[in-house]
Amino acid sequence: MSFKLVVLPGDGVGPEVIAEADKVLQAVGKKYGHIFELDRRLVGGAAIDAEGAAVSAETVKRCKKADAVLLGAVGGPKWDDPLAKVRPEDGLLELRKRLGLFANLRPVHVYPVLVDATNLKPEVIKGVDFVFVRELTGGLYFGRPKKRWQTEKGRKAVDSMLYSEQEVARIVRVGFELARRRQKKLISVDKANVLESSRLWRQVTVEVSKEYPDVSLEHMLVDACAMRLIQNPRYLDTLVTENTFGDILTDEASMLAGSMGMLPSASLAGVPQSGVRIFGLYEPIHGSAPRHAGKSDVNPIATILSVAMMLRYSLALEKEAGAVEKAVENALNEGYRTYDIMSEGKTKVATNEMGDIIAGKV
Repeated sequence: MSFKLVVLPGDGVGPEVIAEADKVLQAVGKKYGHIFELDRRLVGGAAIDAEGAAVSAETVKRCKKADAVLLGAVGGPKWDDPLAKVRPEDGLLELRKRLGLFANLRPVHVYPVLVDATNLKPEVIKGVDFVFVRELTGGLYFGRPKKRWQTEKGRKAVDSMLYSEQEVARIVRVGFELARRRQKKLISVDKANVLESSRLWRQVTVEVSKEYPDVSLEHMLVDACAMRLIQNPRYLDTLVTENTFGDILTDEASMLAGSMGMLPSASLAGVPQSGVRIFGLYEPIHGSAPRHAGKSDVNPIATILSVAMMLRYSLALEKEAGAVEKAVENALNEGYRTYDIMSEGKTKVATNEMGDIIAGKV
């Protein structure tokens, strides 16, 4: 089969991890007889420098015509001026909005061979396997009013955590659908004891839950969830939450897996269903890591696992997705490590070497 993909390497280490994902894609294509047509475009700081915008209208147009989008990372000190009118991150927000990417899936899986790669006790994180469903196009990042202004008494700023019941209902349905395929348990994370938007969130979630009588629903305050992630992460299975909470909690959860370099993500424009192709954008959850750019030491596994998610959700290639995930697991089981998950007795490898190893095991 032939598939059209838009590839957005971005800034910092983005191009480096994307190069390794490309190797794995080509290995999949060779083994299973697929052709992946890659349209490489600019995004983030690279796009600002070359095109004057964090993402161009032409790039958005091409993304809309593609089967899926694969992204590296955006941002860096060069574009960090807080007074700048255009920032690299604007490209991501624009893509999410223009492409209708409302559902962000962030799986957290602790590989048995990496239980010693974190500061947490192995008995706490062994067997951890859950997924966060994060709402991606509403809340503080998009709500209006959003502005800064000067008053006689000084500067002020406001962001708005705005949600409609329709926005809440559609993301909650994604959570219920995923929970139905897993352990049939959904945890909805909010701050209903303080925020009006969270009270609406909880009310709508309860209403939608009536469509899923086979899935149990639990409400958890966001601060309690932050503690549970460290105290007893094995309790968790499928969680759904709003944009800002999800952004923060998933970064915290990445430490369970040993590194942010281990966690992939999928941003979808629909509810995932087995065998159904859904348009999506796929990227590692880590940033552009400018201090590591050009050193070939960054971990490409998150990006490679993002490719697996792309194969599963946007291309409906379940067998191929499983092959990529198994290749990652085999590489780790054989002791290969990048610096961020390195431990005594293991073999330290560079970014490109890890990509070669995994591609060779597909």
